[in-house]
Amino acid sequence: MPGTELKAPPRPSLYAKRKAVYPRQIDGRFRRFKWLIMALTLGVYYLTPWLRWNRGPYAPNQAVLIDLAHRRFYMFAIEIWPQEFYFVAGLLIMAGIGLFLITSAVGRAWCGYACPQTVWTDLYQHVDRFIDGDRNAQMKLAAAPWGPAKIARRAAKWTIYLVIAFWTGGAWIMYFADAPTLTWDFWHGQAAPIAYATVAVLTGTTFWLGGFMREQVCIYMCPWPRIQSAMLDEKSLIVTYKDWRGEPRGSAKAAAAKPGTIGDCVDCGLCTAVCPTGIDIREGSQIGCITCALCIDACDRVMGQLGRPRGLIDYATLEDSERERAGAAPRSHLQLIWHPRTLIYFGIWSAVGLGLLFLLGTRQHLALNVSKDRNPPYMLLSDGSVRNAYAVRLRNMEGRPRRFEVSLQGMPGAVMWSDDSDRKAATTTLTRTVAPDQTDSLRVYVAAPPHSQPHKLSLTLRALDAEGGTISYATRFDAP
Repeated sequence: MPGTELKAPPRPSLYAKRKAVYPRQIDGRFRRFKWLIMALTLGVYYLTPWLRWNRGPYAPNQAVLIDLAHRRFYMFAIEIWPQEFYFVAGLLIMAGIGLFLITSAVGRAWCGYACPQTVWTDLYQHVDRFIDGDRNAQMKLAAAPWGPAKIARRAAKWTIYLVIAFWTGGAWIMYFADAPTLTWDFWHGQAAPIAYATVAVLTGTTFWLGGFMREQVCIYMCPWPRIQSAMLDEKSLIVTYKDWRGEPRGSAKAAAAKPGTIGDCVDCGLCTAVCPTGIDIREGSQIGCITCALCIDACDRVMGQLGRPRGLIDYATLEDSERERAGAAPRSHLQLIWHPRTLIYFGIWSAVGLGLLFLLGTRQHLALNVSKDRNPPYMLLSDGSVRNAYAVRLRNMEGRPRRFEVSLQGMPGAVMWSDDSDRKAATTTLTRTVAPDQTDSLRVYVAAPPHSQPHKLSLTLRALDAEGGTISYATRFDAP
């Protein structure tokens, strides 16, 4: 009608309130495997900084140490210097390709077993069961009004959360300094402010992400599930519900009354009850599935109690599920893993690893860097000879003092000397002792006979000890 204003319909809200997930405890082969992985990962994380490794009197004895103050990375017998960052880059490349390899072979197994968010969430869920009881008891307590009993349980549980989170943040800083010394300094208020700030941040994030956000991190915050989803296809081994066998769902009594008309799934809901992200695997592959396979343990348990074949929910590929639906025998998991894409990822991963091992085994524990003065490029001395100046850095990458010889090569008639020696004693060699794990800088002068022309030369560094080692650096000599 004229004059009537049409109101736009209200926009639907894009916000959905979180539905709390209370996973039920289950026992089975995958649950026991999760226990093993959780024990290994937490043990490695918390205990590694306390391991000792004897590197001699001049180097730290912490087995794994990121020594930012001295720009070193120690990992047992390996010492990485800043100029060797390509080793760290190679390890990061291997980690990335390793994730692709795992995803190609067994789907999102990293998310289901070894991801830090998964490990700490699983740990906190066990704390929930210890304090509040299993799934039904947790749901009953959550719905109950606040009272002394509920407050006491919540306080006890959150206190344990906080202790675990604080321990997590405290363990992290131990990788960057000597663990026993830093622990003493930390509790006596003598540690660096960054140490306290780091522990506070990591304590807060662990407490909040592992204790309260949990599956929301996996579903909404983490980008990796989106990347993995693009990497999966019908040949990928993932947790799969075989709907052709389970549908239509019905109780065991209905299946007995009408043989052949009811599927194997009795719609008990146990597969959903044990899921740490709260999804129903029977709805198909979805981003919330972290491939922990606890639903397989739950379903196999029910199938075993009913006397039906296990594997209604199983690790399988969509391609193999279709073959099984058509009556073919299912292939082994080993056969399903080794397809061309997995082999390509494995080949690249192995090649990078072997390359790093080769570089690590052939590297020399000394380094030489030469920088020529540009202003002035040369000087004419009173006797007509031409002099060039160079800044030379000798690096001793061993945990003990070493004596080195620097020799001049490639320019006949030229001699050299340093700031702490006399030109009258100039020769073609210099000797220097460099402290353990240190770089020694010296200024070197090279003089060539009168009327010399611009020329290429090289300085060679040689270790004068049993281990030996030689390295050369090419540079130029400027002249009129």
